[in-house]
Amino acid sequence: MPLCLFLLALVLSAWPPSGVQSIFINRCRSAVPRVCDFVCDCRDCSDENQCGYHKESSMLGTPFTCDFEEGNCGWKDVSTSAYRWVTDQASIAAWGTGPSADHTLGTNLGWYMAAEIRRSVFAAFARLRSPVMRQAAATCEIRAWYHLWGTGLNKTVQPALWVELMSDKETIMLWQNPESSISAWQELVAYTGRVQGEFQITFSSQQSSWQLDDVEFRSCGLPPPLNLPCGPDKWRCNRGSCVHLEQLCDGTDDCGDLSDESTPACRSFTVCSFEEDWCGWSAGPNGPSWLRNSSLHLTPGARRPSRDHSTNSRTGFFLYVSTAPPDLSSGAARLISPTFQATTTNSCSLVFYSYLYGSATSSLNIYYQTNGTMGLVHTWAADRGDYWFRNKVDFSVTERFQILLEAVIGAGHKGSVALDDLVLSPGCLQATGNLTITPGPASPGPTTPCAPEEFACDNEKCIRPELACDFTDTCEDGSDETSCGASTFEAGAGGWKDISVGQLQWVRENGSTASEPRADHTTNSSAGHYLGVGLAPGQMLSVARARTPPLGSSGLACSLEMHYWLHSDPQGFLALSILDPGLGTHRLAWHMQGTDSTAWKHVTVPLGKRVRPFQLELTALVKLRGLVVQSAAVDDIVFVNCDPHFTPPDASELSCNFERGLCGWYQDQSDDFEWMRGLGSDHTTGTGYFLAVDLAAQSARGLSARLITYPQDCPTREQCLSFWYRLDGPQSGTLSLKIQHDEEPETVLWTRTGAHGSTWHLGFATLRCQALQGYRLVFEALRSGYLGDIALDDVTMRAGACGPQESCSFEANACGFSSSWQYLWARQSNATGTATAGPPTDHTLGTARGYYMIVDTSKGSLPHGQTATLSSGQYRPLTHPRCLCFWYQLSPSDPGSLTVHVEEKGLQRSLFSVSSVHGDAWHRGQVTVQTAEAWKVVFKAVGAGGQLSYIALDDLHLQASSCPEPGSCDFESDTCGWTSPSDPTVGSYAWGWRSGISLGPEVDHTLGTTADSSELRVKLSSTVGQLMVWRTHGHQGHGWWNRSIPVQSAVEFQIVFEVASGAGPAGGTIAVDDITYRTGVGCRGDGLGQMEDGKPTNGSVAALVIGTLLAIVLLLLLAASTCYWQQQRGAAGRILEERGISQGFDNITFRDDMVTITPLPGDGEAEPDISLPL
Repeated sequence: MPLCLFLLALVLSAWPPSGVQSIFINRCRSAVPRVCDFVCDCRDCSDENQCGYHKESSMLGTPFTCDFEEGNCGWKDVSTSAYRWVTDQASIAAWGTGPSADHTLGTNLGWYMAAEIRRSVFAAFARLRSPVMRQAAATCEIRAWYHLWGTGLNKTVQPALWVELMSDKETIMLWQNPESSISAWQELVAYTGRVQGEFQITFSSQQSSWQLDDVEFRSCGLPPPLNLPCGPDKWRCNRGSCVHLEQLCDGTDDCGDLSDESTPACRSFTVCSFEEDWCGWSAGPNGPSWLRNSSLHLTPGARRPSRDHSTNSRTGFFLYVSTAPPDLSSGAARLISPTFQATTTNSCSLVFYSYLYGSATSSLNIYYQTNGTMGLVHTWAADRGDYWFRNKVDFSVTERFQILLEAVIGAGHKGSVALDDLVLSPGCLQATGNLTITPGPASPGPTTPCAPEEFACDNEKCIRPELACDFTDTCEDGSDETSCGASTFEAGAGGWKDISVGQLQWVRENGSTASEPRADHTTNSSAGHYLGVGLAPGQMLSVARARTPPLGSSGLACSLEMHYWLHSDPQGFLALSILDPGLGTHRLAWHMQGTDSTAWKHVTVPLGKRVRPFQLELTALVKLRGLVVQSAAVDDIVFVNCDPHFTPPDASELSCNFERGLCGWYQDQSDDFEWMRGLGSDHTTGTGYFLAVDLAAQSARGLSARLITYPQDCPTREQCLSFWYRLDGPQSGTLSLKIQHDEEPETVLWTRTGAHGSTWHLGFATLRCQALQGYRLVFEALRSGYLGDIALDDVTMRAGACGPQESCSFEANACGFSSSWQYLWARQSNATGTATAGPPTDHTLGTARGYYMIVDTSKGSLPHGQTATLSSGQYRPLTHPRCLCFWYQLSPSDPGSLTVHVEEKGLQRSLFSVSSVHGDAWHRGQVTVQTAEAWKVVFKAVGAGGQLSYIALDDLHLQASSCPEPGSCDFESDTCGWTSPSDPTVGSYAWGWRSGISLGPEVDHTLGTTADSSELRVKLSSTVGQLMVWRTHGHQGHGWWNRSIPVQSAVEFQIVFEVASGAGPAGGTIAVDDITYRTGVGCRGDGLGQMEDGKPTNGSVAALVIGTLLAIVLLLLLAASTCYWQQQRGAAGRILEERGISQGFDNITFRDDMVTITPLPGDGEAEPDISLPL
């Protein structure tokens, strides 16, 4: 049974028009102080809507989030210039001038806020302000996604985006964007700190175009009062809420009423907030200096704290390490405590708040020191973010000691290290009497003969630092690759460093000390070690994060293998990301959602070719407190085939059916999203594997997905690469095959664009290798929208050249067509706008970048009567008729003539001829070909002596069956010239070429719809305008319906099938099939079927009157056309459905003898005669 195809209109969701804003409704009438406080007091949480967030994002599933899909959530533009924040959508057509998708949906249908710059505005500010919010907890995080496009008009001013908190006392900067040249969605994280009373958040921008999306307020509500007991590990606040015991007396208002910091038990703690003095702590000699100051007196813009921790204010004091001249050199700044008694009978702990921001090489070390002894207790390193984070260390020392906090200022870009709120527990008893402790060496470590900027091997050999962790053993003992992330964790953390800032952290542990897992994977015993997630002393409810050191360049086949353990609820997860520190990019490589599994599992994560240093980051989220035990861990991490000089044995296996993998094809990690190996209706067996790109998937963000090969040796003869492909959907994009010789630019060998249906098609290209040069191949999927998919299967490489192409768009090359030696056809595009003659756009892409074949028929290039020929390669004999279709364009004046010939055994016969057409549009031509011998097609252009005249060809295609009548189509092998034009105003529907086994009717035929409020229209379009001749709307069931519409025209016109959304919700599918267009005969009544709404519209009746008048008085053409336009406009105003957004589906341009357009009569009515004015 043949596969049945038809045209289908798919329903898309659309946001309400800009300006339609959600309304705040407080249904339970909460008191004003309890509105917009991040706590749902109403049962339906209506007191937390329109607060700069809604109670929940229905798209993301996160609470207290604004995704801008249902309005602006109360955010208001408060700019004072033309540089303003507005709601906006992405545009595929504007790719290269802004985001191609929003962040929420990952498509061009989603909404975001945009700060749009105007040409007349320089260095202006755009400000977006939230409604009034109340009572932010100390754990409050603001997370949002931002996008920067361009550098603005004033090149001397760096584009900036920053987040501010405004209260009745002051304005505090919470976050400012780092310098970056990446035009992609990036996440920002800002911390409010504990805020009492009312406040507002402002996003401010300067220079360039900024976009903002998915603003989330996480963990911002104060702990709610409870009527139940708090539990043995918690303490009850005065307001009735509960906090953990370790949050008592820690320098942070966790309760929200300061009762956890003012309890009598806190009187025995020693707290130093540095508001008055140094509290007995002193700065060590030499090196960089610790300074006491407030943000109010520091230089604005420096990467230093914008507020202290104690008061969350610019006026509060703290200690920081100066990195201003002359303190720019690397070194260690020491802060030394008073002397404490030995901890033999008591427990001494230090809680403090540290600030490490702006440098990846700075660190903070905690030591204890006695006479002649200095012991390292803990180290915090890397950039932790622009905020104060809670830390805690315990001391167990058998003699008098001092606590030493050491800030190490690393090499390279200088950031800031600061301290505030040092809280000593009651067990830290200060020693009496005078005591002098001789300091130990600063940052003790092994001595090496290597310079500070060199890497020291274990055998004391010195190598350049970039040779460490580059997947190649440079040290003879391999020590340069031992702490780079690959590890069994039996001898240490393997180079992974925890950079967590919250209540979770990565720690090296074993089954004897952890609750889960009870055995590692390496030894399968409780004594074996792994890297697991444990509790941390931080206060933020953040994920656990660990990173490798910078890793060197990697090869194309590089991957990471590891075993992982994840036992959690669905909100938990484990993930691996790839970071490029130089570019500031962060790309998710693998993600596993929480499951109830209690077993070690194996995973392989492709890392691919990377020419820049990169880092890997492990992130995890599990609940470690509660009745149900949750856990996450990793073990036995191995890098596979990462040496950039390594070539795997299967690198030359380019023939692949993807049943067992990708063979010699690899994911290009420099692209935007990935090809996925799918199981289903493949080409090989019908039930096997193939590669696909789902352009609608949220994971498919960005422009392209690429498959690449390792460099291949140049063959001694030509080779043919064939493959089967599928381009399905109205926005299925472009699939291209490219070749790259050594380091030269890529060249397109083959390309297809647009919907080709849900069937598999054969593609092929001949590979011709340049002398003594290797090459690599690339399959590239390029999106044109977000509704469609691209698939690839059965790639085959064989010796010898391929035959001539059965389809050619001329985008890649001339497809083997050759021109006569004297008068030449040329392959041309108008991308530069400098083409002297020819179509401004091609037919394939409809843009100036597209290519076509053209011959200049001006008398100076092709004299009158002279011929320019364009010949194809040799095709095989055709045992059954096949249709050769093509698109042509002739210049408006004296273009000459175009003829199409089929040549067999040197003899030519003419099948098609045209010498003039109306207008300068692309027209479709077709000829039916059947030959007993090998044949070729020959296009001949004959000059007519014109000026600036031309003939152009594009989109040649040899169909599987004979040619249908122009305009007719059964959609079995293609769309017969019917196209779905791109329309930026369309938001509800898109036409797609589908089969009966996919979305839509179960069997194909003519019309079926399940959309309740949508309408299908038939219009005629010409240079005069458009006229609707038939329409139907409402649910029609799952059956197919027939209809016939009489049409007559004396000028070129097009038939348009248009789908429009009505006033109600749209849903379901609309489809058309078996379109038949007959010339020279009229429709015989409407005996093909009945449809209840098939009545003439008001617009058709108006056209009847106007047409009759114009048939009598042709001299009144202009006035009558104006009247016709006015009555059509009035009719559109009277029909509710005419006001909906519509999607047109146009056919090829027709040429006929009359211009009479007759609307279809209703049941029982006579057929009137209507003439469209000329």
